[in-house]
Amino acid sequence: MREIKRTLVFIVFVFTCFFSLRAQQAGDRVFRAGAATVNITPPLGLGIVGNFGNPPPAAHIHDELHARCLALDDGTTRLIFVIADNVGISQVVFDEAKRLIYNETFTPREQVLLAANHTHSAVSAGGKGEKRRGWNERGELDEYQGFLARRIADGVRMAINNLEPARIGWGVGRVPQHVFNRRWKMKSPVLNPFGEKDQVRMNPGRLNPDLLEPAGPTDPGVSFISVQSREGRPLALLANYSLHYVGGVPDNHISGDYFAVFADRIQELLKADRQDPPFVGIMSNGTSGDVNNINFAAPAEQHKPYEKMRIVADDVAQEVIKVYKTVQHKDWVKLSAAQSELPLQVRKPDKQMITRAEKILSRPDTVKPAHALEATYARRMIQLEQEWPDQIKIILQAFRIGDLGIAAIPFEVFTETGLELKARSPFKPSFTIELANGSYGYLPTPEQHQLGGYETWLGTNIVEKQATRKIVAELLKLFDKIK
Repeated sequence: MREIKRTLVFIVFVFTCFFSLRAQQAGDRVFRAGAATVNITPPLGLGIVGNFGNPPPAAHIHDELHARCLALDDGTTRLIFVIADNVGISQVVFDEAKRLIYNETFTPREQVLLAANHTHSAVSAGGKGEKRRGWNERGELDEYQGFLARRIADGVRMAINNLEPARIGWGVGRVPQHVFNRRWKMKSPVLNPFGEKDQVRMNPGRLNPDLLEPAGPTDPGVSFISVQSREGRPLALLANYSLHYVGGVPDNHISGDYFAVFADRIQELLKADRQDPPFVGIMSNGTSGDVNNINFAAPAEQHKPYEKMRIVADDVAQEVIKVYKTVQHKDWVKLSAAQSELPLQVRKPDKQMITRAEKILSRPDTVKPAHALEATYARRMIQLEQEWPDQIKIILQAFRIGDLGIAAIPFEVFTETGLELKARSPFKPSFTIELANGSYGYLPTPEQHQLGGYETWLGTNIVEKQATRKIVAELLKLFDKIK
């Protein structure tokens, strides 16, 4: 009790000093920035998720996993960014991290943007086994989820501790050579796990004679925010590129993929090594739910493990540096944030689908399936029916940094949705960070739903087919709110 009273007295003292200083400096505007990195590497032996089948146990750590944190403060509003090396983090984990952040730093939840970058070489932050795709109504966290929430909150505290007077700038480059739509329209219909035919196939294979054309666009833009000390020392750089992930990693290796390689490379190119506090490079994932780095219309390339991600990271970092040299950093910009909870209907299997799923799961193993993933999606149908509510509420965010706009969506978002937001946003430039504040699977547009394909399958996509329409409309409202 005595320690609690002592803490409260100290808090009152700090706030008194703070507001007294602000009163003395009335009319002065000081922009501050701080950054930090915390290690979130799991122990070896946990399953590495990101692919179908039983997750292989992690046997080697190629590069440590991190949560990279950036704090911005204009004297009135504070914005927090955290990008974590993980394939997708459940909202309950982010909710717990935000609870800790608010209790320990008083930063409102709507001003805290937490996201996964979608490396496929990390362990689950969505629960163990089939719980990864289940509904966690009570918010119970397993050991790694609790560790992750705690470390994210620690990183935010460290970034705030590192706040110093700063300048900020931003820019947009183009790196088209590494983004390809992975969904292809096919000459012949393609069987799916539900016994139906799709017009589109994900990852259809190199030089497949049935290829017609990509089913959607790509976004070659690489956007970035740069913060420097008042003397010009680089403090942090947060980039955004719409590329799913690169891979080329042995199945049992832990790695932050090209996102981590970029963070290291941009530090090297900025000559920001061995600073105190350390420089923090950050790569967030844009709208890349239907995009990867494989050109299926060209012959296969041969790369050693980790080689391709280094090529991608270097090309993106080199483009950022080229644009960075033209950026005029500002001494002060206005910061704003808005957030809403948008209700969306959960797609549920009908009676016919449930009957089919039960039949598939009850048949002998000796029966050859018509589709390799029949049993996987049969289990998902049962889980959707038994565990998921009829409606969920997702968190949407909009941030303003001067004339720059940032949207945050808790899905793997198709590129055309990101391009639409860039075109319609009142802020120029704008970009979207996906898998932010939750992870609810893929988010195809209504038009892509009509074509079918992996990303549209029930159990891969779990929300209503009109969800993108509602999400874009809501984000534009949030942007208008902070103009």
